[in-house]
Amino acid sequence: MTIEHEERKAATAGCPYAHHVGRLGPLPEFLEHGDEPVTRVATPTGHTMWLVRDYTLGRSVLTDRRFSRAEAVKPHAPTVIDAQPVPDSMMSMDGAEHARLRRMVTGSFTTGKVAAMAPFVERLADEHLDRLAEAGPGADLVETIAAPLPLVVLCSLLGVPPEDADRFRNWVEVLFDISVSSPREKARRRLELVEYMSNLIEEKRQRDEDDLLTSLIGAHDGGDLSMPELLTLGLTLLMAGYETTVGQLSLSALALLSDPTTLAALRERPELVPSAVEELMRLSPATPLAFPRVAVETVELGDVTVRAGEGVLVSLLHGNRDGAVFADPELLDADSRTAAHLTFGHGVHRCLGAPLARLQVRIVVERLLRRFPGIRTASGPDAVLWKDGLATRGLARLRVEW
Repeated sequence: MTIEHEERKAATAGCPYAHHVGRLGPLPEFLEHGDEPVTRVATPTGHTMWLVRDYTLGRSVLTDRRFSRAEAVKPHAPTVIDAQPVPDSMMSMDGAEHARLRRMVTGSFTTGKVAAMAPFVERLADEHLDRLAEAGPGADLVETIAAPLPLVVLCSLLGVPPEDADRFRNWVEVLFDISVSSPREKARRRLELVEYMSNLIEEKRQRDEDDLLTSLIGAHDGGDLSMPELLTLGLTLLMAGYETTVGQLSLSALALLSDPTTLAALRERPELVPSAVEELMRLSPATPLAFPRVAVETVELGDVTVRAGEGVLVSLLHGNRDGAVFADPELLDADSRTAAHLTFGHGVHRCLGAPLARLQVRIVVERLLRRFPGIRTASGPDAVLWKDGLATRGLARLRVEW
């Protein structure tokens, strides 16, 4: 396969980004690998990038330092969407700087720390399921559970007062919503959010509390973290953690309610819920594409040559359906699936909040099926509404009946 051949194809091969919204899986034409597990695509911003659809090659890109996140946020880098993460965000760093910031927060997301949060998340889930029951059949699962629950969890983890959770939700949803096209409006909300976080940091300095933001304030006061880094790190954890978890909860619920066989199996064998949740996340990832990378040198990737300066996208949605890794990849197999999915990424940039997201989805599914064994998607054309998102996808509405 030659570069010239791929460049000719780029004129007609669209990036599947737009096709990730409105359906749980990719369009059939984007699933066919053929002999092209890596192919050039045209992005919505008019750039061309390499799209990696193969699981093994995708994992290699995610761990190869020759593919840089930091280069992908520079002014002239190829892009997928107009909005780009700020260059000093942990998400857009490589190497030692990324490792330094990640170490500051890793302790809050260990398996033990997250397991200790389970009783709190269970109480929250029960409270939100009460609201679903009170609303009655036809209630919106997103508004009653999938959107509010992760925000309360994240606010508790960071140390944001619970009474401010709704303000945070409003700020974050506007910043992530592509239907809000006014740059001025987004800039105003961003400034409000930064001002709030700055004031909160000053308030928390006067109190001795056990939360992540207080820990980061201590790192700043000890000279290990600058104030801009403290602000950016706190906002990144809250914004990225909220949007992805809401998306994952809503998509997992839709995927489960669309699969009567799995629903029946989980009612009969609730011990399968943890493995079923892994399958729901494999088949319906809230983040369909990994964070873009740019090659810093020429790299042979499968049968193609990626030249320095070219952008690379790893499709997590496609890698999770790679038939060479997952037998019968479209089947939700809660019994015998063993291969690790790519929904949370791979390597040093693997999602920090994966254990916490997994915990929330598992608890919601367990309690939802226990409380509402006959739950199903409501009838009518307005039962499901997809969200206009940026780098993530999810539902704005999911009406249910029981």
